[in-house]
Amino acid sequence: MSDPRTNHTTHTVLAAQSDARSQGNRVASAMPYVPAATSPFLPADVPASSVVWAETVQGGGYTHQVVARGTRIRFEDVSGDACAHVLLFNADAPWERLNVADTQKIPWQAYPTVDHPLLSGDGRVLATIVSDTSARHDAFAGPMSSAQATVRFGAAAAESANPSGEALFGLAASKQGLTPRDLPPSIAFFQGVRVADDGELLFIGSAGPGTVVEILAEMPLIVLVANAPHALDLRDAYTVSELRLHAWKDGATTPDDARWGATPERERAYSNTQDYISSRGIA
Repeated sequence: MSDPRTNHTTHTVLAAQSDARSQGNRVASAMPYVPAATSPFLPADVPASSVVWAETVQGGGYTHQVVARGTRIRFEDVSGDACAHVLLFNADAPWERLNVADTQKIPWQAYPTVDHPLLSGDGRVLATIVSDTSARHDAFAGPMSSAQATVRFGAAAAESANPSGEALFGLAASKQGLTPRDLPPSIAFFQGVRVADDGELLFIGSAGPGTVVEILAEMPLIVLVANAPHALDLRDAYTVSELRLHAWKDGATTPDDARWGATPERERAYSNTQDYISSRGIA
C-alpha cells in the first residue's frame, strides 16, 4: 500500500485538490476541534463555554498553542501508549522557558506529580501539576533524538512514519517563531522513569489507558507537545498512541492555595511569579 505522506498525485488542479483533501481526511482526528466546545470528548465536569483548546494528537504527531494565565490543560492517555513530551515558554518573553533541573530541585522531588511546580530558569512557576492519575512521568531523559530514531527505525523526520520527538519539537517550535536552539530538555507525561541505586535510569512505561494529567498555567504560555516514543522505550516497533488534550479557563494559584506555601522554596517561586505578573499588569 502506498504511503499518502510520500505519494501524491498533483499534476492537475483537480488532482491536487483531491490529494489535499485526502490528506485532510487522513489527519482529521489529529486536528484541533474548532471551536473547542465542539469536541466530542469534553470533560464532563467542565462547562463547554470555558473550553479554549481541544485536540486529539495521533502517535507521531505534535501540537502547539498559546494559552492565558489561569488556563487548565488536561492531557489524557487514551489507549495507554501516549507519551506527551511537553515544553513551556513564557509567551511574552520566550527566552524564559522550562528548566527541568530546577523543576526537580526546587520542590526537592525528582518525580513530578500533583502540586509539583514546573519552573523556569528564572525561578518562576510556569505551570503547576494539579491532577494526576498516571504517576508515570519523566524529567530526566526526554524524547528520542533524531539520531536514535534513525538507527532504530530507519527514519526520524517529522514527515516520516517514525518521527522523533526532537524532529516534532523542531516543527512545533517553528510555528511559534522559535528555533531548535530555543528548545531545552522537556518533561514527559505518561511514560515513567525511575533512578536505580546505582544511578541507572529505569524505564517503567505507562500506568495504562485512560489516565489523565492536568497542569495549570501560572503565566501566559507557549505550549509545545510532541507525542512520540520515549528515548528509553526499547520496544522494537515505533509505539505511541493517541493523546487527547482539552484546556479551559480556570484560575492561577493564589496565596490561599495550600501548595503556594508548602515549602519555603515553593513559596519563593510562586511569589516571584506573582511579582512578575503584577508588574506587567497581566490578569
